[in-house]
Amino acid sequence: MFKLKTAASFDSAHFLKGYEGKCSNIHGHRWTVEVTVKGDLQDQGTKRGMVIDFGDLKNAVNQLADSFDHTLIYEENSLSDAAVKVLREEGFSLTKVPFRPTAENFAAHFYKTLRASGLEVSAVKVYETPNNCAVYEEDK
Repeated sequence: MFKLKTAASFDSAHFLKGYEGKCSNIHGHRWTVEVTVKGDLQDQGTKRGMVIDFGDLKNAVNQLADSFDHTLIYEENSLSDAAVKVLREEGFSLTKVPFRPTAENFAAHFYKTLRASGLEVSAVKVYETPNNCAVYEEDK
């Protein structure tokens, strides 16, 4: 069994509604997402000797990371409809998610989304700062 890893980064803002502390205010991070996939070597075809083409893996991870780049990520129902309307009218990019935008929830989101796309993801690590990260992997 082999494990391969790639990483992507994105810059975005978020806030944690209902949190008591600095993170209740809008602030930004340079998020780094590390995705590990597992598998055996393919034994035939153009990908013989590979678990997966690194280009395919990088493209999938980068596409997902890019969907969050340079946007305000907010949890569903954490902003009023009026606030969303005004921010959009001002030209701001907003991304609504069905979860509290924490490193933990981003790790689970990336894991489940990439698994649903057919990748044999074994773990996702999301750094919200260079020293703080959350890891998501499912027990099997």
